[in-house]
Amino acid sequence: MKNYIFLFFAILTLPAFAQEKTGSQMFMETLKQHCGKAYEGTVVTPLADNDPFAGKKLVMHVRNCDDNVIRIPFFVGEDKSRTWVLTLEDGLILLKHDHRHEDGTDDKVTMYGGRTANTGMAGIQFFPADQETADLIPYAANNVWWITVDETSFTYNLRRIGSDRFFSVKFDLTKEIETPDAPWGWND
Repeated sequence: MKNYIFLFFAILTLPAFAQEKTGSQMFMETLKQHCGKAYEGTVVTPLADNDPFAGKKLVMHVRNCDDNVIRIPFFVGEDKSRTWVLTLEDGLILLKHDHRHEDGTDDKVTMYGGRTANTGMAGIQFFPADQETADLIPYAANNVWWITVDETSFTYNLRRIGSDRFFSVKFDLTKEIETPDAPWGWND
């Protein structure tokens, strides 16, 4: 009788274990909750007066959410050239930076980034530079990007290991703003 009780308990609890989601899946699901919404951000690392981000309105727009791909255009003032592309593949997340010219053509430096080394956590994912990035931008071979997301904020961060290069921009997810126009290169 004890064996039947154990088997009954095992069968009842199996679905609970099978349905547990990984950190990368939960991270993507959290981002998808913001699909279609836009938020304003601020650079939280020191900027020089001549930095291209200084004094500019910074906007992220979680514009496109497919099953495994999320595209987040990032506008710096009137510059609509940047889109962060997050792709969930084989349980890991790939971050790519899609850069376009105003006419929609690819910038010569585009689609760089990296893949998470593990499934990470629901609120933070790390992306060390991949080989494609090292080949395209040799000085960025030591880049590590990370994104954090929680109920109130989204941060995008870059650290170039072995240098002073550090960049961080934080967006307030509690204050939705008007949806911006399409980024450069988008037809909709």
